[in-house]
Amino acid sequence: MDTFVSRHNGPRQNEINEMLKKIGVSSIDELIDQTVPHGIRLKKPLKIAPAMSEFQYLKHLKALGKKNKVFRSYIGLGYYGNIIPPVIQRNVLENPGWYTAYTPYQAEVAQGRLEALLNFQTVVVDLTALPIANASLLDEATAAAEAVFMFHNNRSKQKQNARKFFISKTVFPQTIDVIKTRSAPIGIELVIGDVNEINFDDSFFGALIQYPDINGEVNNYKSFIDKAKLKEVQVAVASDLLALALLTPPGEWGADCVVGNSQRFGVPLGYGGPHAAFFACKEDYKRLIPGRIIGVSVDAEGNPALRMALQTREQHIKRDKATSNICTAQALLAIMASMYAVYHGPAGIKDIANHVHGLTNYLAGELKNMGYTLKNNLFFDTLTVSLPKNVKAAVIKEAAEKNEINFRYVDDSTISFSLDQTAALEDILDVLSIFLVAAGNPKLKSDSIPDFASKIKGSFAERKSNYLQHPVFNSYHSETEMMRYIKRLENKDLSLVHSMIALGSCTMKLNAAAELLHLTWPEFANIHPFVPVEQAKGYLQIIKELDKDLSNITGFSKMSMQPNSGAQGEYAGLMVIRAYHISQGHTHRNVALIPQSAHGTNPASAAMAGMNIIIVKCDNKGNIDIKDLKEKAESNKENLSCLMVTYPSTHGVYEEGIKKITKIIHENGGLVYMDGANMNAQVGLTSPGNIGADVCHLNLHKTFSIPHGGGGPGMGPIGVVDKLVPFLPSHPIIQTSGEKGISAVSAAPFGSSLILLISYGYIKMLGRDGVTEATKIAILNANYMKEILKDHYKILYTGKSGRCAHEMILDCNDFKMASGVEVADIAKRLMDYGFHAPTVAFPVVNTLMVEPTESESKAELDRFCEAMISIRKEIQEIIDGKFDKTDNVIKNAPHTIKLVVSDNWSKPYPREKAAFPLKWVKANKFWPSVARVDNAFGDRNLVCSCAPIEAYMEEPVNA
Repeated sequence: MDTFVSRHNGPRQNEINEMLKKIGVSSIDELIDQTVPHGIRLKKPLKIAPAMSEFQYLKHLKALGKKNKVFRSYIGLGYYGNIIPPVIQRNVLENPGWYTAYTPYQAEVAQGRLEALLNFQTVVVDLTALPIANASLLDEATAAAEAVFMFHNNRSKQKQNARKFFISKTVFPQTIDVIKTRSAPIGIELVIGDVNEINFDDSFFGALIQYPDINGEVNNYKSFIDKAKLKEVQVAVASDLLALALLTPPGEWGADCVVGNSQRFGVPLGYGGPHAAFFACKEDYKRLIPGRIIGVSVDAEGNPALRMALQTREQHIKRDKATSNICTAQALLAIMASMYAVYHGPAGIKDIANHVHGLTNYLAGELKNMGYTLKNNLFFDTLTVSLPKNVKAAVIKEAAEKNEINFRYVDDSTISFSLDQTAALEDILDVLSIFLVAAGNPKLKSDSIPDFASKIKGSFAERKSNYLQHPVFNSYHSETEMMRYIKRLENKDLSLVHSMIALGSCTMKLNAAAELLHLTWPEFANIHPFVPVEQAKGYLQIIKELDKDLSNITGFSKMSMQPNSGAQGEYAGLMVIRAYHISQGHTHRNVALIPQSAHGTNPASAAMAGMNIIIVKCDNKGNIDIKDLKEKAESNKENLSCLMVTYPSTHGVYEEGIKKITKIIHENGGLVYMDGANMNAQVGLTSPGNIGADVCHLNLHKTFSIPHGGGGPGMGPIGVVDKLVPFLPSHPIIQTSGEKGISAVSAAPFGSSLILLISYGYIKMLGRDGVTEATKIAILNANYMKEILKDHYKILYTGKSGRCAHEMILDCNDFKMASGVEVADIAKRLMDYGFHAPTVAFPVVNTLMVEPTESESKAELDRFCEAMISIRKEIQEIIDGKFDKTDNVIKNAPHTIKLVVSDNWSKPYPREKAAFPLKWVKANKFWPSVARVDNAFGDRNLVCSCAPIEAYMEEPVNA
């Protein structure tokens, strides 16, 4: 029993036997034979090591961690050491109530994390002095690239032919590289240069500057902004939230958009991530802003309620016309950053900023006294030093590494370093001793008086405006109060700690504790992404082994770990395909065939990659229409770039003709991109490479057990066939590919490296047989549920033998006409039973897509099915005329405790039917904290930050 596979998979053997009997087969292997087409089955077992026990794995991981060297890293470039408050580490980062929740599409059971994300948006709005912020993006570089796209889409009629975008040469190199990747396919010309020398004309539509810049300089950009505005050039600023606690915010000096990384607000370095980028902009861009915005609305009882605003921008509605391919981002890390601001408050944040700035001032003064020349006039936390002729950077590097300190070595005569919250006076003295010895001085003068005085105060850059004045940032500064606030929010949210979350195409499986323990181990959490590779040998060994295992599982030659979300993986895969065609002299190959059943991020990613999109029909069984595919592939033979296909299909079926489909594409000069969203139905049984795909992204936050975190983080590494290996993403600082590699798709060389270890642990502890067993149990669980539900709901698509893959679609279209009940109503009613809804209205309108995963027990599957059958009976009561079509237990769902205990109960059904529809609900009742949220009200009255302080005063200001 004490094996990881027995802990990971839900059903026990006696339950499996009962489930097989219900399905009508004698063994799991018989079920798999009836479900997975024989023509695509793997002939040999996977070449993965045998399973480790949890104890063995943690011992193994500790040994690997010892190969990493945890130096004091003052490298900067958007990544900084910080102190994670233990109350946040313990109660958020290490708490499954937070990390196992899903993206808050079902707002009524997500008010806690919605509030935390609204707090994050408020932090960003206040510190940048811009009116709108989103709920996070993937990283700073990606956020900057999204700003370029937003500006491009917002060009005025007079600027429609403007194709140039200016980037200051003092922007971080990884940001420039990602923007290069994103700009090339849509024809944006980048001009990289000096802000003081650029002369804008009508060919420019936007610009990006860094504040403070790469050298640490706090520039006065007033004249730059003025000349940009004269030519209708939109300006984005990459900045630093902690610096903005002291510096005049860009929103006050004319910036249109501000982006950056919130990592230094209490999130581990993690060798590059995950971290929450921030993105703020002017009101003019509210219909173009990428990602998700949390907005204030009201519920059916008239109470304030939060929700994701402007949801019509979702990719599966706008598809190739979407503003971005961002599906979700970095919710868990944004929540941590917001809690950091709540815990410290405005005074605490300012104290931390002054601490960092004061030490930097002292360091600057002492270096000057030693004869070193600073390139900075005004700075916050970063100094760039010119070395005298008699001092070599190599000498300082050797001495620094002996003292376990990392600097950024700009060239042979220039060194830069950035201080952070963890730095103390002792650390500064260690730094100074290195520079003293290099300059030939034996020791620091003991009679010198440290100068910590702020150089920002009294300068043009001093911030005068207040921030974080809302009560939430001024109330919870003791650990007791903070702990209770975090718990209060957590209690509003439904997550895997409560019940199964059967979201189709989302694979909400177990996130095992043993896979997550490393997240706060210093040997993994405290590594800067740009340290010398010899300091990250443990990480690099893990990445190499994970590459090997994932390549074997997918049937590919090599993986790139750089894409830090599924949508990023899609985009990276398409860009690799594009680079390959260009290398063959086929620059004209830009047609992407996409089935009409595809996830909306597929056409959105293809559009970003400069593809012309042609939609392929599906037949009445949900399969790709092979005749239509063949006709479109042949008619576009000269320009065909690729097919984007999901397998099993988003309809939950293993398509029998998949090898024929991939052959057609290859015969017409194209390549096959496979969306790995449904990889949980492939592992160990078939593989993308075996089917004929050339490239595939994996959602590690689905199949390979990384938690969804309430809307991120995720990872989307891509695997490729041999001929595409040379084109995998490169990086400007750490080598990740060969000479032909496309430029970077993410800020960090290996994406969100810290969470790669979760998938590494998943594979190591399940082993060769366990990963295959997990796939089989996922298929078993789905088919068991199908057999129970098929007599109550129409199952929309099945395979040749009447089986589904790992998920199924329940057709709810007939209910609307007969009872007025729509699929969204069923989703809300499920909350009263203690369940999160399955995927609503995707990939088919008015349906529910159900995916149970392998981690759920038979008892939990039975409870969910019982709830669905009970709701079906409630629908029948409406059809039979027992209840009104508009005033019934489903249309009024969910029911809050406030409503149920009210003295004014006026519903046409009893309270018990509303709140406790089945006996077992009473034993473990989850109460939605708000009634049904009014989506339209929230969009008409967009509010995406905490109310101003005046809203909390007894008398209105100036009343």
